[in-house]
Amino acid sequence: MADEGDVLTDIDTAAAANGADTGPAAGIITQYVKDMSVENPNAPAVYQWTEQPQIDLQFNIGADTVNEEITEVELKINLSATTSQGNAYLVELVYCGLVGIRNMPEDRKHAFLFAEAPRLLFPFARRVIADAVRDAGFPPLMMDPIDFNGLYLQQLAAKQQQDTTAAGETPPAGEA
Repeated sequence: MADEGDVLTDIDTAAAANGADTGPAAGIITQYVKDMSVENPNAPAVYQWTEQPQIDLQFNIGADTVNEEITEVELKINLSATTSQGNAYLVELVYCGLVGIRNMPEDRKHAFLFAEAPRLLFPFARRVIADAVRDAGFPPLMMDPIDFNGLYLQQLAAKQQQDTTAAGETPPAGEA
């Protein structure tokens, strides 16, 4: 039996009296290609073109609640490679992950779903895109890493400024 002055350091502060885990937890459960389209509309003529294509890359992130603890995060990527002669190739990918989140405050949950989860999914989506472009007969496209956290913070700042402007308030100096 421990004396009153002893400090117990091995107690799990995240466990409730009934042994339930009450600490915050988040992670990727699984990931998958939900939808994909690869077009090579000008084959075989495209392989004779000498002009470098212009790459247009668009991203969109979405989240759809599956149940109280699971959310599907979608990383939508639209890619087109175009020259003055037409489209060399087009790739559309919806790459998803099921994300488990429990015991997390709403603001942190939102940040995980729209910044951290896309960061974790991106390398796998990047590989799928590179393979698809290569399989269409072109050199694989290696997309640069994306700072999803920075983009998330920019979106939050823009939304806060928009909300402030819509409410008729003047933003503080230096934030306009």
